[in-house]
Amino acid sequence: MLRINLLPIRQLKKRAKARNQIFSFVTVLIFLLLILGAVGLLQNTRIGSVESQIVELKKERQKYEPILKEIEQLEKAKVDLENKIVIIKKLKRDSSTTVHILDEVANTVDSKRMWLKSLKQQGASLSLTGVALDNRTVAQFMDALKESPYVTSVNLSNASLTKVSGRNLKSFSLSCAITGPQPKEETPETTK
Repeated sequence: MLRINLLPIRQLKKRAKARNQIFSFVTVLIFLLLILGAVGLLQNTRIGSVESQIVELKKERQKYEPILKEIEQLEKAKVDLENKIVIIKKLKRDSSTTVHILDEVANTVDSKRMWLKSLKQQGASLSLTGVALDNRTVAQFMDALKESPYVTSVNLSNASLTKVSGRNLKSFSLSCAITGPQPKEETPETTK
């Protein structure tokens, strides 16, 4: 006798398999959602912690803000003072240069053969005008000025014949380039 199984076993197996797959998919999905929720919660706590640190650091920065402003003002004052010191040193050096140049000119003038009418110094240039007995006296004066360590060049700007007390004399104008003494390098011991 033949027996025929009328129950749909294949369909039942397919349904059971589909049910198992849906159950495992839902289980994996729930597990994945739980993991994502845990990661999200962890990230939220980290974000909260970082935000609280940022707030604390901002408060601390505000606490030090007056000190930072004072430091900036002190640095500006320091720069201003250093600039003033440089200017004072330059003025001292320039005034010293002027004194030395006047001394050099006074020592090189032959008072028996020439005299100066004017002497003008502007920065690194010196202008001299005067009267001499002859051209040779002017040339000797120029050579003597060239030997000075403070005078770098001497140029004859003008030379002409002029009458003084009935005598023919040479009127001259000189332009000179001058330089001051080289500034000394400061050692740490001299700045204390």
